[in-house]
Amino acid sequence: MDRLPLVISTFCFLVAFAYTVFALRKGYYRPGRRSLVLIGTGFIFQTIFLHHRGEQIGHCPLTNLFEVLIFLCWSINLLYLVVGHTYRLSLLGAFTAPLVFVIQVVALITPFDTPAQIVTHPNPWAELHAALSVIAYGAFAMAGVAGVMYLVQERQLKTHHLHSLFFLMPPITTLAIANNRLLWAGFGILTAGLFAGIMVGAPVGWIKMGWGIGMWLVYLAIICARRLGPRRIALLSLGAFLLTFPILWGVHFFVEKARILAP
Repeated sequence: MDRLPLVISTFCFLVAFAYTVFALRKGYYRPGRRSLVLIGTGFIFQTIFLHHRGEQIGHCPLTNLFEVLIFLCWSINLLYLVVGHTYRLSLLGAFTAPLVFVIQVVALITPFDTPAQIVTHPNPWAELHAALSVIAYGAFAMAGVAGVMYLVQERQLKTHHLHSLFFLMPPITTLAIANNRLLWAGFGILTAGLFAGIMVGAPVGWIKMGWGIGMWLVYLAIICARRLGPRRIALLSLGAFLLTFPILWGVHFFVEKARILAP
């Protein structure tokens, strides 16, 4: 029963995506209305689940891969609710909803939710390190989504086949700016998260820190490669985010193996 809010949240994202696809095919989609309400409702139930899980284990719910994936989805939605209105990217929800739905379904059906050790006195630096790192990947996910929208927009302009989706999207220059600023935001948050990890005062785990530093270097390279043009930056931001999932699973696998083999 403790997963019920998460199941309701997942259903909200499924309905939001289905409604968007149906409305776009019928030609009467109005961005920022029903889909925003559905995504906002899903975000509320995500927050309820994470709050309850945090109370159960006594600290930030980032103790296993299941909780990391749910926290990542929560971060993506949080950034969408902020960025979608800041850059008038209302249609971003049509791309965000299926991404969050798929991630949460994977989290629910896979055996990633291993029992966590209850902590009575959590380290605030460790909590901050974990939370900021995952929020940073939420920003990178949004950058990847903005990159997909840029590529779709660019293809329609090049082929001169302008579908109804074209007229609902923001200008291609706005998408390039949003992609760039989301990359910078994620990079800044990840930098703060790595600094918090250094301040923990105890080993955070060389595998996790190595993964964080490696992704920090990847996104630093993408940010420094602006001369490649917005199209390649969009491709790189999408590719880097897609790499996050196999790497994240690999980190989880090796950390669990090291924990089992530890004396």
